[in-house]
Amino acid sequence: MAGGGFVAEGRSGRNYEGGVTGFVIVTCLVAAMGGLLFGYDLGISGGVTSMPSFLDQFFPSVVKKMKGAHESEYCKFDSELLTLFTSSLYLAALVASFAASVITRKFGRKPSMFFGGLSFLIGSILNGVANGIGLLIIGRLLLGVGVGFANQSVPVYLSEMAPAKIRGALNMGFQMAITIGILVASLVNVGTSKIEGGWGWRVSLALASVPAVMMTIGAIFLPDTPNSILERGFTEKAKTMLQKVRGTDNVEEEFKDLLDASEAAKKVDHPWTNILKPQYRPQLVMCTIIPFFQQLTGINVIMFYAPVLFMTLGFGDDASLISAVISGGVNVLATLVSIFTVDKFGRRILFLEGGVQMFICQILVGTLIGVKFGLNGEGTLSKFDANLILFLVCTYVAAFAWSWGPLGWLVPSEICPLEIRSAGQAINVSVNMFFTFIIAQVFLAMLCHMKFGLFYFFAGFVLIMTVFIYFFLPETKNVPIEEMNRVWKAHWFWGKYIPDEVIIGGPVGKHDDDA
Repeated sequence: MAGGGFVAEGRSGRNYEGGVTGFVIVTCLVAAMGGLLFGYDLGISGGVTSMPSFLDQFFPSVVKKMKGAHESEYCKFDSELLTLFTSSLYLAALVASFAASVITRKFGRKPSMFFGGLSFLIGSILNGVANGIGLLIIGRLLLGVGVGFANQSVPVYLSEMAPAKIRGALNMGFQMAITIGILVASLVNVGTSKIEGGWGWRVSLALASVPAVMMTIGAIFLPDTPNSILERGFTEKAKTMLQKVRGTDNVEEEFKDLLDASEAAKKVDHPWTNILKPQYRPQLVMCTIIPFFQQLTGINVIMFYAPVLFMTLGFGDDASLISAVISGGVNVLATLVSIFTVDKFGRRILFLEGGVQMFICQILVGTLIGVKFGLNGEGTLSKFDANLILFLVCTYVAAFAWSWGPLGWLVPSEICPLEIRSAGQAINVSVNMFFTFIIAQVFLAMLCHMKFGLFYFFAGFVLIMTVFIYFFLPETKNVPIEEMNRVWKAHWFWGKYIPDEVIIGGPVGKHDDDA
């Protein structure tokens, strides 16, 4: 039964019949649980690395620094080995995303999700039982493989399953799961930090197995997408699945577009070579620039180093973990705002408003820290100052959570035609993971050397990315994925790269709401 009828109308006037079925809602919710893997790890890492028992076991040099009488507040957590613990995951995810691209294309989205969940499960077990830094890093690398496979397959799965009219909201289930994972991890850290005997960090790390089991089992029972089934040559099976997903037998028009796109994709033997062609220039640029900018917002500084950052700013051990819970809660609520507005107001307005809000917050945080700690890192925060910084951080997190957070995954996953979709998503994930790795690896050193100027550094990038979105990203809401070339053709800059013959449904004109 359809949960609510609608006609999905593309910009070209092409109508796809069908409703928002309970079947597609459930499958998308299950698939989005892959975001829990990423979110839980983002939230758990910073909390664990602020626990004295964990640092005593693996990073005694950091403990010695923290106890130093004359150590600058900016530098007391600066340790390459400590950052390697956090960042090694993202390096593994970067490499894994390329392997996931091949598997996702040749065998479907389901095997990638299953393998990602299984790898994450093994990694979480190894982390929970680790007694040496070697086993700890191996576990992190396996977690990274899981994240790489999940981030490659889940956003594509969601974009292909969802009707165009609510594709943004359903795809953002992935980001919602990430934010829930972060919040749950922060709550777990608060609880495990109180465990007597110094083994609470083991519980925090081992509990990553819970979202891993959910992902692995879910992948077994999920159906594959009509696009993926068609891509592998099962035409009738793909049509049957599309009818089930849309809740109607009358899917001829949408299926014909999928079939045309699939036939075009089969002519492409090397999607990695193909995506370099001029006609795919908009997708190549967006799948590279958007994840690059997403990490240069500085969000992961807040998310996986939140407890460490708050401790650096003078919050106590418990206060830093609780502050991370507060910012994590804001993250979840603000993502809900995005889910309910992205298909109504569009992608561009959320990108632009979020960018302005993040810029203002980062300038204010940097200025406040600069006034209180100066260049030498010596100073203290009053209760009012601490609460003000927490408020500004939460306002910044909210802006990210309804803009660059979910849209950084949604837009790249919905703009690529079938013949380059696996390559485009692999680029998106690998660029994201590469710069997550870089930021994770150098952040504590940057904080030590750039001091409060670090927040100005990220604010500068937020300004640049907001201007980029204004001029170069057209609106993509309500546009069927297979008709996305019409949007690029109508754009003032990208139109020159798109040949007329790749446009489904004939010539396209300029639209008022295209940038």
